[in-house]
Amino acid sequence: MTYFPKDPIAKSQLYLDLISNRNEALSSNLANMDTPNYVRRDIEFSQYLNTQDSPLETKLSQKLGPSGVIRAREQELSAADELALMQQNSILYAVAARQMTAAISEIKTAINVGK
Repeated sequence: MTYFPKDPIAKSQLYLDLISNRNEALSSNLANMDTPNYVRRDIEFSQYLNTQDSPLETKLSQKLGPSGVIRAREQELSAADELALMQQNSILYAVAARQMTAAISEIKTAINVGK
């Protein structure tokens, strides 16, 4: 079983790590489009998101698919599809970065209130 932190900063870090790993897989797909016998790789987040307590995360997990690990899929590579997935990944990164910023702001506020 994978550890799923309740701490908002650790949770955001997990998301950022997953997004980074997915970006590496998608970049590799683009770089190897013309490589014979190359098998497409991807990462889907639903396994991780299903374990969180947020309704938004549950909805995202239902959209993103059944597995949270790098997996090979036998399918034709399309630059347009890979670029679209990279754009989707960039939006997920922006959301995770905002989550991290909000968590840090809350901590700063708590520290300043205690002064």
